[in-house]
Parts: sequence; C-alpha cells; structure tokens
Amino acid sequence: MKLQQFLFALFTMVSLISFSQTYKTYKPERDKIHDLVHTKLKVDFNFDKKQLNGEAWVTAKPHFYATNKFTLDAKAMLIHTITLNSKELNYNYDDFKITIELPKQYKKDEEFTVYIKYTARPEKVKQKGSAAITDAKGLYFINADGADKNKPTQIWTQGETEASSCWFPTIDSPNQKTTQEIYITVPDKYVTLSNGKLENQTKNGSNRTDYWKMDQKHAPYLFFMGVGEFEIIKDSYKNIPVNYYVEKEYASYAKNIFGLTPEMIGFFSDKLGVEYPWNKYSQIVGRDYVSGAMENTTAVIHGEQAYQKPGQLIDENIQENTIAHELFHHWFGDLVTSESWSNLTLNESFANYSEYLWREYKYGKLDADMHLFEDREAYINGQSSEKHLVRFNYDDKEDMFDLVSYNKGGSILHMLRNYLGDDAFFLGLKTYLTENKYQAAEVHQLRLVFEKITGKDLNWFFNQWYYNSGHPKIDVSYDYNTIQKKVTVNLLQLNVNEFKFPIAIDIFENGKRIRHNVFVDGKDASFTFDYQKQPTLIQVNADGVLLCEINENKILSDYIFQLKNAENFAQRREALLEVVKKQEEKDAFNAVADALNDESYKIRILALQKIDLINKFSKKEAIQKIMQIANNDDKTLVQAAAIETLGKLTDPELKNIFLKHLSSESYAVLGKALVSMYYIDKETAIGKSKELPDEVKKILATPLTRIYIEEKDEEELPFIAKSILSGMFLTGDDATKVLYEKAFKQVSESNNSEAIQNLVDDMVVKGTQYKSFNFDKVVINLMRKMIQDQKTKNQPNKIRNIAIIEESMAKLL
Repeated sequence: MKLQQFLFALFTMVSLISFSQTYKTYKPERDKIHDLVHTKLKVDFNFDKKQLNGEAWVTAKPHFYATNKFTLDAKAMLIHTITLNSKELNYNYDDFKITIELPKQYKKDEEFTVYIKYTARPEKVKQKGSAAITDAKGLYFINADGADKNKPTQIWTQGETEASSCWFPTIDSPNQKTTQEIYITVPDKYVTLSNGKLENQTKNGSNRTDYWKMDQKHAPYLFFMGVGEFEIIKDSYKNIPVNYYVEKEYASYAKNIFGLTPEMIGFFSDKLGVEYPWNKYSQIVGRDYVSGAMENTTAVIHGEQAYQKPGQLIDENIQENTIAHELFHHWFGDLVTSESWSNLTLNESFANYSEYLWREYKYGKLDADMHLFEDREAYINGQSSEKHLVRFNYDDKEDMFDLVSYNKGGSILHMLRNYLGDDAFFLGLKTYLTENKYQAAEVHQLRLVFEKITGKDLNWFFNQWYYNSGHPKIDVSYDYNTIQKKVTVNLLQLNVNEFKFPIAIDIFENGKRIRHNVFVDGKDASFTFDYQKQPTLIQVNADGVLLCEINENKILSDYIFQLKNAENFAQRREALLEVVKKQEEKDAFNAVADALNDESYKIRILALQKIDLINKFSKKEAIQKIMQIANNDDKTLVQAAAIETLGKLTDPELKNIFLKHLSSESYAVLGKALVSMYYIDKETAIGKSKELPDEVKKILATPLTRIYIEEKDEEELPFIAKSILSGMFLTGDDATKVLYEKAFKQVSESNNSEAIQNLVDDMVVKGTQYKSFNFDKVVINLMRKMIQDQKTKNQPNKIRNIAIIEESMAKLL
C-alpha cells in the first residue's frame, strides 16, 4: 500500500471512530411528536410518606405526523388510571415514560385531553443532579414530620432540567410550551405560591384549596409550586404585583433584600424595549434549596442564603446579582426559551450578562467592570476552556450548567455589544424577543437577527465564540524605530484556535492617553503607530472588553505607571499584584500606599491586604492612612479590611480603634474588630463575643471560630461544628479553609457529643460535599460510633436522621 493510500485509510478509520464517538454523545433538540397545549393539575400531599396525590389533564396535539400513541415523561410514579373522554386507555409504563394508546389516530393540530390519576414519589426518583443543581427529584418535602423544631415545614419544586416530570406527567423538554392551571390543597395554616395568578381560595374544614392559573405559555421545567408558613410582603411595579414570600423572622427585612426588584423590572423593560411580559413577579425563599435560585415563571425561588440581616446588608446585598439574574430570565429563558440544553447559552449567558447591565446602570461602569473581571477569572481558572459554548456533545445535560454557559457566555455578549454598538445590540435583543416570544429558539436565530439589523456578516463571530472553544492567549511585544518615531505592537496568538477580534490599544505619551481601535485578523498581527516622545506605557486590551489572556514583559516602573493610570479595573489590579512583590523598593511601596485611595473599592481592599507594614518606608504615614480608612471609607468592606490589616500589627496602641468598631452596625467590621482585639485584649474580645445574640454569632461564624479555636474553648465547640462545612466548601479563601480544617480536627477528636452531633447533622444536609473532603474516614468513623452508641442506648431520637446518615455513609464508602 502506498503511503498516500495508507494515510488516507488511516484518516478514514480515525474519522469513522471519531464520528462514532461523536454520534453516541450527540444531543439534539428533542423531536416534537406532540405539542403541549394546556396542563391542568389538582394536587394534595401525604406529608408522612413525602408523596403527592395528583390528577392531571394534559391537552396536546400532534405536531405534524398523525399518531395513535402519546408518550409522557413521568418518573417514579404510581399510575392509577388514564382516560380520555371518561374511557380508560391502555398504556405501558416503565417508571420513566408512559406510552398511552389513543382510541384513534389523531391528525396535525387535532387536540385531545388525557386524564391521569397518579401518585408522585420523589423519594423513589433515580436521576441525579449536578454541581449547579445538586438534586433532581423535582418535589421536595422539608422537615415534613416537623421533628426538627428549628426548621419550618415546607414543600417546593425544582423543575430544571427535566425534573418537573417527577411531580406531574408532561413532555419534559425545553422546546415545549403550555398554559397551566393548578389546584393546590394544603392545611389552612400554609401559604401557597405557583405560576400566574391566584384566582381563588376555597376552604374545606382545616384544609384550603388555592387555584392558580397561568394563561401564557411557558416550558414545563418552569412550573413551580411552593408551600409553607410564609409572610407575604407586597410591592409593585406599575400595576403588576411584586411580592416577597419570607419566613416571619425576615419579614421586616424583605424589602431591604428584594426591594430593588421593581426598579430592576423597569430598567430591564426600558433597556430591552420589551415590557415585562407576565402578570406578576413573586420571589420565595426555600429551606435546603438545591441550587442558588431558579427562574420559575412569575415565581422565583431563592436558597436561604438570600436571608440577610441589616448588619450584612450594610456591607453588601449578596443576593442582588442573583435577583437581577433570575428576573432577566423572564425575558431570556421564560419568554423565549432555548430549544435544547445544547443552546443553554440563550438562557444563562443573557442572565449572567444582566448582572453587568444592572450594575452598570445602578452603580456605574467601574462597578460593572469589577463584576465582569471576577466572572472572567472564574471561567479562566475553571479549566473549562476546551468546551464549546453551544455544544451538542456532552455526557449529561446537567454538564451544560457550567462556567462556559454562564460566565464565558456573558463575556461574549459584552464583546458583541461593544462590536455592534449599543443601538444595534439592544435593538437586536428587542427584535429577537419579539419575533420568538412564547417560543423556543436556537443560537442561529440570534445571529440572523443581528445580521438583519446591522447588515454585517457575523458568522465569523458566532463560529469562533459560540461554536468553538477557548479564548485568545496573546504574547505582546514592541519594536521601536526611534529615528522615524514609530512603535510597532506585535500580537502573537499562542492558542491552537485562531481568533479574530477588535481590540483597543492605549499609548501613553507626555501624560496623555491616545486610544487606537484595531482589528486582529490572523495568528500574528502587527500595528504601527507614530509618537512624538517615546511612550511611557502601551496598554493592550485597554478597555478590557476582549476575553483573553495577555503575556508581556514589563518592568516595575511600567507596572507602577499602569497602577496609577490604567483606565480598566482589571489592569490596575494586575499592576498592583506585580508591584506588591517589590515593596522593598520605595517607589513600589509608595505606589501600593497610593492604591489605598483607588476609586475601585476592591483595589483598596487588595492594597490593604497586600501592603507590607513591616516595611522601612513611610510606615507611620501608611498606618495613619489605614486608620483613616478604617474610620471613614464609604464602603464598610474596606473599613473591615483596614481593621484586619491593623490587627496584624498586634499593637496595643491601636486598641481604641478596635474597641470603637466593636459597636459597628456592619457585621464585616465587627467580625474583623473582634479578631483584631483578641490578639491584644483577649478578655474584651471574648466577652463581647459571648454577648452576641445567636443569630449574629451564626453570621460571624468565621471570625468567632478563629477566636474559639485559638482559645481552645470546649464550650463553643457545638457552635463551631455547625459552620465547618460552609467554611470549608463555600469560601474561596485558603486561609479560611485551613482554619476550618483545624476546627474539624478539634471537634472530631473531642468528647463533646453535642459538637459531634452538630457536625454529623450538618454533614447530612451538605453531605455530597464530603466527597472531596480529605477527612472522609474520620467522618465515617464518627457516624458509625454515634449510630452504634445511640442504638445501644436505645436513644434513636438523639440522632435525628439515622437512616439518612446511614445512606450518606453508603455513598461515601
């Protein structure tokens, strides 16, 4: 065989293997055999068995081809009867799908309504969740038996991705749209929430039936039902009800947490040119929720991290971005839905970018750019760069909910906005929403809208950013011609995929900045610019728009100048991190000290964290400046960072400044002041910590744990044990993780049964996180010992969740 023939045969074989592997994992849009038209449900609950008793009337029609069979998704249910026009139908059920034999062959657009009486058994569901949505059983009973006196009884649902079919029969696919109505029967003490409008309530003895109706079509995964003892705090946008469902303890804070919602609705409506399309907007907070939040149409659920007290809200409303994110979904995701999980970017990338839009409007471009930078860093560091944004090849649909679909996608929209200009970009969004409302769409439809409006070909943009992977990794170099007074900026792409893109280059000359907007159209690109005096600095990607990684050789003086003069937050931050490495040099130390006044509060915090106060240069002046920041900065998070920096000095002369902040309304400031005081006056710090209300101690778990661990305070071990998992897994701070590893060791080696009990209970709630925990064996041994002790003593109630603990052990083993 000739070499050419051999290579051709080898190429063909590899291609076939590759095609075969690709084919196996290809995930297309689900075929539309039937179209859902309307879904009517009647439900009540068996709290003891954690089951739902349901009746469903599913109205559908063949999409195109005539058929005499009708298939519905229905997971782990008991099917009692199926009828059409009161006549029983034959069916086959395999615990996942019901295939129903219809009495005749129905033609295109010929509607029929199937009635199904069933029992939903979420505890029997076998499908698994993901990193983003940690469970997938659809229907959740929280503290159903009321045994935990510290937790309310609640019921809530989670439909995304395909878990609505765990509590009602449906075609559980994002390319389906249906109107709905639901009758929910509950004990009269409970409040209910569902999609659409609460039409009426009917009392029946100690029970009540609430009738909710949704006249606009939406996808089945967006169906929602929430039940519990909630206070309803009423708000509004124009004539649209905007309500907040919270536990009584947080009723007085609900508007502090969620109160920007009406303004957000108005802002997004104006920005998109499409008024909020639904008849209400409610938000509810669920206990033990399996994700961050979910955009159920008109009935958003948030996890309990949304609950914040005034001392936290003074520092930062950590839920604000999420509130904007879920609201924006009501246009991108709910009104127009991605037709398949492969096209998830049409939902999640837009919701991600809404956070930038909101922050830009409410707090200014600098604040928005800080948020964009953090999103990009998470994506770049998340080892996701090999994944396409639109990808039809994945192992599990849950894998689509990642930093590519969210963070990278949002960043790409930011680039597209800057390339097209605001007028074209937002007109494009308006047109896309208007043309596709109440329908499902794919990314090509978005591209075609922008092309129609701008007259530009955008295949190149969508092919490289949506249908390919990675981002530019650019090596930058400069060539100066001092005779001709020209400088050439060379951009070499180091990545395998070749990108083309617009990019901004700033040239600083004589204290002035001149911006050059250029377009890179090749792996190796060069641009030559004139200058009068040799530039002080050349800044590539000066506006920070391009998602990329840049490598260039700069010296300390370059970074000092960049720190003081760069327009973009990310570049000042980069410069600061380089300058702090050289603080033994006076110019570098002074530059770090100057950064304490940066307009970006996150630069100020970083400078406070990195400044070397043991330095021989201007130490006294720097401390004075930091004391002023601790007292006067307009951001309490910066004040807290200043106090922490001063605390590292363990200087008794600073006691008064710490003492003053022990009465701060800010929990961030209070926590740092307690730790700083501890190292110079233990008695005062411990005394203050013991006076704090339990609710405040819980919020200040990390600083208090630091004090109690240092103090080896056995009395506080039960308190410490409750927050170990959160401290280890919900923070990106390595120092905090080390602290909680130390705390774990103290608890696990102690004889404090209450502390061990709290640790095991916390493990039950957050048990999946222990899979990456390097103390698995210790945990398992603890659980074995405790279960055996309680069984031996015949005191099973002392462990509230023995069965769950044993199940968790099995998973860990």
